[in-house]
Amino acid sequence: MTTIGFIGSGRIGSAFAHLAVGAGHDVVLSNSRGPETLREVVARLGSRARAATPAEAAAAGDIVVVTVPIRAYRQVPAGPLRGKVVIDTLNYDPARQGRVPEIDAGDTPPHLLLQAHLRDSSVVKAFSTVFFRHLADLVRPAGAPDRSAVPIAGDDAAAKKVVAELIASLGYDAYDVGPLAESRRFAPGTPAQLAHLDPDGLFAAPGRPVTAARLAALLDQVA
Repeated sequence: MTTIGFIGSGRIGSAFAHLAVGAGHDVVLSNSRGPETLREVVARLGSRARAATPAEAAAAGDIVVVTVPIRAYRQVPAGPLRGKVVIDTLNYDPARQGRVPEIDAGDTPPHLLLQAHLRDSSVVKAFSTVFFRHLADLVRPAGAPDRSAVPIAGDDAAAKKVVAELIASLGYDAYDVGPLAESRRFAPGTPAQLAHLDPDGLFAAPGRPVTAARLAALLDQVA
């Protein structure tokens, strides 16, 4: 059993937490508005869930998932995350989430921004390619022919192993793309980032299962 801390508990965070609780993990949820605003979410998740401040969730988690808008990355507490494995789900979407000057100036690519902020943590990019409504829909048992693979990337091999094991427990396979810089191959607008979306129904349709072989072919389309 793993305790997973969540920095950000919106649509992606809540959906991820639901999968985690269902897989037997404990979750500690947080947001920028305070633990009292998460009572309903915690009640729905049951006894394996509790609410906390971001610093408390960071300290409590064996693994910590960051799901805040990317413009708020500086609010992620670096101190309590020192030495920890951090899952980065963030995507840069200026139209919806606002602009980030560091990214626009070309100082730091979006996929490296959180690791640059959390220099003493092992950041693994994962679950940045699945629409929140599809997270539960795409869960399959191990060995199922339509079990989906999700890409992961990170600079720490041990951290990627930890994340891959967590992903497997949630009902997905992890596909290691390589170092964190290679997460550009599943960034917004790439074929792999859109892999689970039905091309006709897009977000309104059920998620589309994507095998590891299919994911590899989509990733290869980005040089």
